[in-house]
Amino acid sequence: MNFKSIMLAAAATAAAATTSQAADLPVAAEPVDYVKVCDAYGSRFYYIPGTDTCLRVGGRVRVQYTANDFSDGGNWGDSSADGYGAYGRGYLYLDSRTATEFGLLRTFTEFSGRSDTGFSLGAAYVQFGGFTFGYATSNFDYFTGTSYIGVAGRNWSDTTVEQVAYTQAFGNGFSATVALEDAADRQVGDYDGVRYPDLVAKLRVDQGWGSAQLMGALHNTNVTGQDSEFGFAVGGGVTFGLPMISEGTELAFQAVYVDGALSYIAVGDEYTVNGVDVSISDAANGDTSSGYALGAGLYHQATATVGLALDGSYADIETGDDLDLTRYAVNGSVQWEPVSGLSLGANLGYSNVEIDSQDEDALLAAFRVQRTF
Repeated sequence: MNFKSIMLAAAATAAAATTSQAADLPVAAEPVDYVKVCDAYGSRFYYIPGTDTCLRVGGRVRVQYTANDFSDGGNWGDSSADGYGAYGRGYLYLDSRTATEFGLLRTFTEFSGRSDTGFSLGAAYVQFGGFTFGYATSNFDYFTGTSYIGVAGRNWSDTTVEQVAYTQAFGNGFSATVALEDAADRQVGDYDGVRYPDLVAKLRVDQGWGSAQLMGALHNTNVTGQDSEFGFAVGGGVTFGLPMISEGTELAFQAVYVDGALSYIAVGDEYTVNGVDVSISDAANGDTSSGYALGAGLYHQATATVGLALDGSYADIETGDDLDLTRYAVNGSVQWEPVSGLSLGANLGYSNVEIDSQDEDALLAAFRVQRTF
């Protein structure tokens, strides 16, 4: 064997040894994106892997059983009417938040499905730089009751609407909001086409003692057969914390006046009194319907797991066609939270509607089991 052959054999042997050693070396694993806790916005937020967006996924399951009107002349006295009702409802909440150089970017979506009515969208909005775009609670709404269920109804607005809103925070808990909100959600009676959105504004303060709000709305009253004109609603509310009684106990009051904007005190299109259907409208006979509503509620945290609530409201309306309508409702409830996120409660409610000296009572009860997570 000549020298050249020896060198070639040595080189081949060295290459084979190098390849074998390289095969024995550990291979670097692909990086793994672990879900990380995001504590910037409270509990249960997590970073979406690979992003700087924090997401909270939550939900709720509610089951309710209601004994329909069992007053004299109510459902229980009419064999053609349902004496009770029951439903199950599930909710899904998605809340995403991202810090940007322009401020917080937030999206919120609420889906729900109910056994007796199907699926619906509870909210869907984007917040950015003080603006809110989408489907969210009306900026006019403040006091929405203290009772656990509110089975007897209400005389205050609790409405979700399409909107474009801007909120300016001034510090120390003070803020101001101006919004354009979908007028189609605020129509009482038979309307022609929607012409203008509602203009809504509010001033609010949230501090250690509680909160307060002044609010107003301008609403185009375009009732069929009537001249198109503008109605309005103005109101104010205050909530006081009562820690001297117990932590979590609070007392709330609200007053609202409307003219041509009955939705802002939750007056509906039609009422049945003593078997007679009576239609209500924002305007009639060339005149707008006007009136006021008062509401109040007390919630008492009796123990660490038991809450007691009582709320009531009263509305007095003079319609454009000279009907006098009054309505009041009272709800009382007790709820028990044996473990965090699970509540069981019962509600007894009474209401009375009177139209031109003809009145009708309603007495209802309900029981609810609710798990929020």
